[in-house]
Amino acid sequence: MVNFYKKKNIFKKLETINAKQNPDYNSEYKESNKDNIKSYKRSNKTNQESNDKIPVSISEVKDKLNSEFSLCSDFVIREIKLGSLNTRIIVACIDGFLDKALLAENIIEPIVQFSGNINELPLFPLIKEKILCTSDINDLNCFKDSVAVILTGDAVLYIDGEERAIKIGVKSPEKRPVGEPDTEISIKGSREGFSENLRTNTILLRRRIKNSKFKIESFKLGEKTNTDIAVGYIEGIAAPEIIEEVKNRIGRIKIDGILATGYIEQFIQDGRFPFFPMVGNSEKPDKVAAKLLEGHIAILADGTPTVLTVPFLMIESFQSQEDYFGEYYFGTFMRLLRVFCFFISVYLPGLYVAVTAFHQTIIPFKLMLTMAATREGIPFSAFIEALIMILTFEILREAGLRMPRAIGQAVSIVGAIVLGDAAVSAGIASAPLVIVAALAGICSFVVPPLMKSGAVMRLIILVAANIMGLMGIGFVTIMVTIYLCNKKSFSVPYLAPFSPLQIGSLKDTLIIVPIWKMFTRPRALSRGQDLHRTTGKSFGPRGKPDD
Repeated sequence: MVNFYKKKNIFKKLETINAKQNPDYNSEYKESNKDNIKSYKRSNKTNQESNDKIPVSISEVKDKLNSEFSLCSDFVIREIKLGSLNTRIIVACIDGFLDKALLAENIIEPIVQFSGNINELPLFPLIKEKILCTSDINDLNCFKDSVAVILTGDAVLYIDGEERAIKIGVKSPEKRPVGEPDTEISIKGSREGFSENLRTNTILLRRRIKNSKFKIESFKLGEKTNTDIAVGYIEGIAAPEIIEEVKNRIGRIKIDGILATGYIEQFIQDGRFPFFPMVGNSEKPDKVAAKLLEGHIAILADGTPTVLTVPFLMIESFQSQEDYFGEYYFGTFMRLLRVFCFFISVYLPGLYVAVTAFHQTIIPFKLMLTMAATREGIPFSAFIEALIMILTFEILREAGLRMPRAIGQAVSIVGAIVLGDAAVSAGIASAPLVIVAALAGICSFVVPPLMKSGAVMRLIILVAANIMGLMGIGFVTIMVTIYLCNKKSFSVPYLAPFSPLQIGSLKDTLIIVPIWKMFTRPRALSRGQDLHRTTGKSFGPRGKPDD
């Protein structure tokens, strides 16, 4: 390929020189140069295709496989012969990926013990249709494809004298059993969670959505890892333009390896440095299935239990599966409480600093005397106090997450109590500020999707409050609101259905109505597709059963 580009540059230079020397430069020379380039391209492509074909000789196949998998101790080649004939066959696989008993009983044993009529069919269809006792069989015409199949965990059958190979699906890798995810604990509802096996995860979704309109498309990402990726959506509900945009963004990913869906998230999310989460994620199949029914698109990757969902709206951060169990008015109360906790976690430390430093007159007189008494002897300003306590809380939270589960929680609780009491006793921080920092930290755990962005917002508002007081807090709030109104996730407004306002889609936002009153899906996601969700609930006359 390098020689081709060198020759192409030489042709261009010669063409430029001749054009300068001879104004009546013959166009036929240009055409001849183009023909030469095209012929070189065709010959180069032909050479690549010939080098990638499966060799006819089984010895050459064996040599190429040994060369490709040199120093790979888990690579296995088993050479056998077809019945009493001398036709050599190679079975190649990776040890540990497949079920050895299944391979021996359904592939190796029928080939070795074959005693039928060899002239009944040509050799390749005979083995494929009459001998092999497995359902997952495909033809392979390219040596590179056969190597990729081996690396994904299936077995490949090479036959002497054939330019084709047979892929045999006997993959049975070790996998973690389906269990409840630690990151999303459910009080009610399903306790199942995704695992690290891609096929297990698709089955968990398929079991909940038993519909042929539920499509799952497969991709491979990572030039070195060749990770299996799946994109799931419900045809007729998800908007076609969003589906195409998702597949286009995934197709543009160029990286050597994909080890988790977090890699994909950073490539496909809108904006270079988004401040708020633009891609949703979950480890619960029931939650992802509910999002699919609303018009979202799911992205799964082999080797990780976290499933991405797009587009992602900010209101989804405050939603929970428990909101749809039991009384809808209690679900509304809990959702409003989550919104309130988010604002408390972001604004409370900044409001404390702004009030104590700039706006003391709005504090009740008795409370002001109490706060002044607690701050007596403290060498730091309210801003430095708040900064120290917030950073201390973040350190304790991170230490509790990284330590073993048996002692992580104890370290967080004991550390917070001991450090808080010691800080007050030593005169480093006042008691009201310790309460403010602790309350802000605890409220941040109520809305996990916004915990990271909320921590950064808390520090930004704290700095603005120290500089300009309440005016600084208002300025930051206006700027963040403008930023959020301009953000889109896969062309869907991030603040939908509030901005732009969509009255019909407000039934599952801050206020929750009964499920039988949610007649349509969110219009921002479905975009004119199948919006109908339910016909509602029928009520009979009072004292009589429903029809």
